[in-house]
Amino acid sequence: MQVEITLEPPPDAAYSARDLGFLLGKHPDRLFERKISVGKTLVFFTSSTSQKAAALLYLDVDPIAMVRGPKRHAAGSLSDYVNDRPYVANSLLSVAIARVFNQALAGTSKDRQSLADQVLPFRARVTPISVAGRPELVQTLFAPLGYEAVARPLGDDGSRPLFDVQIAGTVRLRDLLRHLYVLIPVLDNRKHYWVGEEEVNKLLRKGEGWLADHPARSLIASRALRHQRTLTSAALLRLAEAGGVEADESDPGPQHEAERALEKPIRLHDLRLDSVVSVLREHGAASILDLGCGEGKLIRRLTAEPWVRRILGVDASVAMVKRAVKRLRLSREGATLSERVSVRLGSLTYADRRWSGFDAATLVEVIEHLDPAQLPALQRSLFGRARVGLVVLTTPNREYNALFPGLEPGALRHADHRFEWTRREFREWAESVSAKWGYAVDFRGIGPESGDVGSPSQMAVFKLETASRRTG
Repeated sequence: MQVEITLEPPPDAAYSARDLGFLLGKHPDRLFERKISVGKTLVFFTSSTSQKAAALLYLDVDPIAMVRGPKRHAAGSLSDYVNDRPYVANSLLSVAIARVFNQALAGTSKDRQSLADQVLPFRARVTPISVAGRPELVQTLFAPLGYEAVARPLGDDGSRPLFDVQIAGTVRLRDLLRHLYVLIPVLDNRKHYWVGEEEVNKLLRKGEGWLADHPARSLIASRALRHQRTLTSAALLRLAEAGGVEADESDPGPQHEAERALEKPIRLHDLRLDSVVSVLREHGAASILDLGCGEGKLIRRLTAEPWVRRILGVDASVAMVKRAVKRLRLSREGATLSERVSVRLGSLTYADRRWSGFDAATLVEVIEHLDPAQLPALQRSLFGRARVGLVVLTTPNREYNALFPGLEPGALRHADHRFEWTRREFREWAESVSAKWGYAVDFRGIGPESGDVGSPSQMAVFKLETASRRTG
């Protein structure tokens, strides 16, 4: 796989095309070879005159090194790249760009910094690359960034067509490299390495100055983060805080209408909120942090309770926060309610100083929307950092699903649920959390109990043991 970068100055330019070597940190008359974790990279100039210079980065993948190397990953992820697929341009090429052109990617040049800061007429060619979706996706991704983009078909790898992608635009070199770094794996819609929270930071660093305003930012974030909803929401949240993301009014929120319809005959949604309010009242919680607040239904109930002095609702969805503000009429009811209630964007997996100092925190049917790999981050943020005195958490009881008419065996109540726990699984998880972070935990059922399957929802009430010592 390869990427070629070409610079052709206009006739009256005050610089030479050969300056591309200074910008990339590579001498036009030499061959550069470097080993990286996935193989070997070669950089050489296919053209080097004052009118035109073209540098080609070629990546020769070493499948043995990928499989046997110290950073090998879980089975199923590497097979796409090593066995069945040709070596099409993908996230491996992005890694090579970052390793070989690291200074140019950072926007620095030892000898031509003023030129590195200028927009120049660059062309880039990436080949071969598979496009997950229609070929028009190339235009969708690159045209808003000011490029002319062409995708020429090369053939078919047996599952997806292959293309020779060429883009041309007047941009800074660092921006061109960052666009390629992010968008090559987005076109391919696969990544060869584990994607975690650090990948959000990496995406936002490489996307600084352009991703927030890109009309396809949601698609880019989702594909770049391997369709992990929690990570994608966190990325879009941070873009929104920078002022670049408009709310998606079609966002259905944590509980979809299909799930509500399923539970409506037993009034489970109302029973769940009643149970949570009852626990908060029982413990005299005057300040409450509602995590994953959605459109604010629990908050609305709590505002009617005279013993509640302060409520902060947090949700990762821009649309849900807007909907909650509108439902609660926070912008119209004057200072009285606004002094007690606020709703903010926030991610459950990032420590937030705003969470500290509350009597209680609630997570009502929220954790099942997180990827299991994100649960330790939630634990650290809430139980480890915020140290909220009381945590009330509810989640579906998977055993009860057998009693819902029309729900197929083994199906989850909502398509966005990442898991649904049995009572035993929930108890084991909650007890491990309480033991690690110094909480006592009690369990309760919510809704009608039926035989061996229990209640439709289950609740854990965590209470901080004041004499306990923080661990972990």
